[in-house]
Amino acid sequence: MGMKDNTVRHLLALASGLLFGLGLLASGMTDPTKVQGFLDVGGAWDPSLALVMGAAVAIASLAFAWARHRKRTWLGDTIDWPQARGIDGRLLLGGALFGAGWGLAGFCPGPALVAMASGLQEAWIFGAAMLAGMAVHDLLLARNRES
Repeated sequence: MGMKDNTVRHLLALASGLLFGLGLLASGMTDPTKVQGFLDVGGAWDPSLALVMGAAVAIASLAFAWARHRKRTWLGDTIDWPQARGIDGRLLLGGALFGAGWGLAGFCPGPALVAMASGLQEAWIFGAAMLAGMAVHDLLLARNRES
């Protein structure tokens, strides 16, 4: 892979990240109070993020349907689809922890990174907690492999 290929990859990654971040900002996903208002179905529910999520799922579904018919990415890399199809305890626990963290903090990883870039203190706290959780996960995984 030449230097030109790396430049194209980096520019594409930058453009994708900027588009994603701008979309998160425009949709309100970086505002923890808006996210918590969406999750508060028993109280002052704010359904506006349902439209954001619906649009995201629709666009992603079209993109994945199109990609399923391809063997390579636009840049020529092989597309490796996940092989796991089942629902197990690890997936359920991970989903529950993700949902609890999202509901309590009003952040998930992508919007938290965008909010961190804007200097929001709560996002930095969330980011530190997320990194600590990842470190604990890796320690527990390594310990289980040794056993």
